[in-house]
Amino acid sequence: MTGGRSDDRAIPTTGRLPAPIGRTAGRSPGSLAWARLRADRTAVVNGWILIALIIVAAAAPLVEALYGIGPQDQFQGQLDRYGMPIGPLGGISTQHWLGLEPGLGRDIFIRLVYGLRTSLVIATLATLVTITVGAAVGLLTGLVGRWTDGVVGAIIDVALAMPFLIVALTVVPTLTQRFYGPRDAVPPSFQAFSLILVFAVLGWAGTARLVRGQVLALRDREFVDAARAGGAGTTHIICRELLPNLTAPILVSASLALPAYIAAEAGLSFLGIGILEPTPDFGRMIQRSLGYLQTDPVYVLIPGSVLFLVVLAFNLFGDAVREALDPRAGGSGAR
Repeated sequence: MTGGRSDDRAIPTTGRLPAPIGRTAGRSPGSLAWARLRADRTAVVNGWILIALIIVAAAAPLVEALYGIGPQDQFQGQLDRYGMPIGPLGGISTQHWLGLEPGLGRDIFIRLVYGLRTSLVIATLATLVTITVGAAVGLLTGLVGRWTDGVVGAIIDVALAMPFLIVALTVVPTLTQRFYGPRDAVPPSFQAFSLILVFAVLGWAGTARLVRGQVLALRDREFVDAARAGGAGTTHIICRELLPNLTAPILVSASLALPAYIAAEAGLSFLGIGILEPTPDFGRMIQRSLGYLQTDPVYVLIPGSVLFLVVLAFNLFGDAVREALDPRAGGSGAR
């Protein structure tokens, strides 16, 4: 970290360390964290899973072109007179890898690909906004102090006390009714913007409190006092002395926020106030599948399982990142 000599003896000897203590001499905290992350089998496996998911989501149009089926294409001819897919397990075949939706006959696989893209875009943008705003507020509040700290601290307490679901159920429909009439088609971009806005309004406070606490602990350290004594300005202290020491908690906060936003976006869409039809989305697919729980249980199982696995992979990788950056907070054994 900036402003002090690294002490190799202070590095905890957990089971996640990739090498004996003697090999850590001269290595930066970032390289040590990267080595711990690479030595964690759970982190490596979930990291590759996440890379594959991100590539599939980013290349959704290419997947559509290779697959030969679009998310809005309907195959009514492959449904029986009751609207149920013909064939075993909800119509799974070489043409439709995960079967068809009952009623509309849309391909489930390609809709999951685009649903993954929807969730990752919204969750990533929401994470970037909330982490940026929260880190900036926490940094400035902790550094300036005085009456600003009290005022912003009260605002943070209010934001943390707001019930997420109630605020979302109130804000999102209100925004939609403010700009669109009851018969107007709401663009998917506006639906995504509304969700990101709600996540940003309610999500920045946790990061702000975390960063503020770190800044309060760092601002009176010797290396910060030395920078001030050397004539360094506020910008230099923030960029060269504080931010390098805040990277770890900010990364941990981001790694935990991303899967939370994926699940929250799906939950709001499930309730009908997030992403709406015909845009593919995990929450809407799960909500629609409940009507076929008895007649086509595979349709319920597939989108729910995919959402669960995506959130689980992000959570496991985020936990591994936290332990790699702060091994004293982790377990004692490589997984």
